[in-house]
Amino acid sequence: MIRDLREQTKVMSREEILKRLVEFKLEPKFSAGIWYFSPARSRFHDDYSKTLNIDERLEIILKMYDEKAIGSDFRIEAHYPNEINEENVDKYKRVEKETGIKVITVIPNLFYDKIFEFGSLSNPIKEVRDFAIDRTIKALKMNKELDTHFMVVWPGIDGYENPFGTDFYGMWERFETGLAQAMDEVPGVRVAIEPKPYEPRGNNIYRNTANGILMARNVERLLKSKENRKLLEEGHAMVALNPEVGHVLMGHEELAYAFASILREGRLAHTHWNSQPLGNYDQDLNVGVLALDQLYAALFVLKMYGYKEYFGIDINPERMPVDVALKLNMRAIRTACKRLNNMSYEDYSKIVDAMFNPDKNRGVVEEVLTKAFE
Repeated sequence: MIRDLREQTKVMSREEILKRLVEFKLEPKFSAGIWYFSPARSRFHDDYSKTLNIDERLEIILKMYDEKAIGSDFRIEAHYPNEINEENVDKYKRVEKETGIKVITVIPNLFYDKIFEFGSLSNPIKEVRDFAIDRTIKALKMNKELDTHFMVVWPGIDGYENPFGTDFYGMWERFETGLAQAMDEVPGVRVAIEPKPYEPRGNNIYRNTANGILMARNVERLLKSKENRKLLEEGHAMVALNPEVGHVLMGHEELAYAFASILREGRLAHTHWNSQPLGNYDQDLNVGVLALDQLYAALFVLKMYGYKEYFGIDINPERMPVDVALKLNMRAIRTACKRLNNMSYEDYSKIVDAMFNPDKNRGVVEEVLTKAFE
């Protein structure tokens, strides 16, 4: 059954915002990508740790569960077919049976294989695009089998380097119609697009939050299956977003603004967390290392609009064990949420007053914010 995000869209009065801030508690539940349990090869340096197979990666999760570092509400993210597939899916099911830890999303790998040199769903070469659509369909079927929350789509290899001679309309049209075709083949599964400005392409096909929202609307208009149309008519988003902190900041976007833009449409299905300087390459640093202002502002937006979905840890722990990194990241998010949850009624009231009467509350928001760090 599709998760209900419709409450995210509600425009609230002054009294309703204050009530939400006072009563709603950010209680983060976490997911982690199985890919960074064994960091990918780098073109710049030798491996810093040994390559782990899927059994060894799942063993880390089981060990963390036994040590009570994570609970049964922890979730796993994995790419199809290189990390999860028809041959090894029983290993994930066994983890679920032993611990309650489930797969939250099966992501079609549409970026790594050599065949995707010129794109996946946007590829102008028919046989390559057909291959990408087929892989997307298979990933959707596995999401349905595992009763996941959504299927992330990260179009990392779709895009361009040279804007001269690029068929922009065709690139977008091929990707969106291909995704809609796959979704109608396996109806009832929500998709969550993850925009990124660049890397590995010089310019990715959906660069920022606004591009992702436009893409979501376009794909939804193309959906034809009765089940998908019914869900849309009921007000559910069939194409949502999975914004990553690092990707948002790479594009010099404001994190709180980006999250609010997605929430307003009822499309915030999941979030990916790390640290990132503005611009720069995709660093996937631990949460809380950089841009604490962005972290707290974004979490305040999630609290104000009642975000109940998962916090995905998306990092690249090259220089520390993955279990250590996960514990640090979860603690950083829990600590920040606790600070916001523990603010007094008076502080929430001051902030809301400043929202609606800024002329009478000069400097009040800054005062409350800095006091929260005392």
